[in-house]
Amino acid sequence: MATNESMTSNKPYLIRALNEWIIDNQMTPFLLVDANIEGVEVPQQHIRDGKIILNIAPGAVQEIAIEDEWIYFSARFSGQVFMINVPVNAVLAIYAKENSRGMMFVGDESSLEDNAAVEQTELSEKEPGEKKPGKEAQGKKPALRIVK
Repeated sequence: MATNESMTSNKPYLIRALNEWIIDNQMTPFLLVDANIEGVEVPQQHIRDGKIILNIAPGAVQEIAIEDEWIYFSARFSGQVFMINVPVNAVLAIYAKENSRGMMFVGDESSLEDNAAVEQTELSEKEPGEKKPGKEAQGKKPALRIVK
């Protein structure tokens, strides 16, 4: 059985699957890319706030390859052909242009076990005998407060 350390990233698999799903639904897949990541090769004049949105629809790109570590394709920007190279770790999101449905990728990849450990720690920090909110608290609206 494979351990967490030997597993490859699931991000390229998710990008490929969501790209196919968006296209199958006759929508336009867009990639949101962090242009500050080393290895990103995109037209500099189209970068805004360190990010670029790339249309990867079949009619907009040629010879697209979504590999495990890189996404490659050629596309036209203002009538000029560019070869686009994007490391998978630079992809911040893939979504449909028409309705914004897709997936954002937040932070670095951590295992579900790491996240579960954090949640367990937060749960165990409650005082002994502290109870979950009862019926009296269920009807109340949530309120935000500043914690310093």
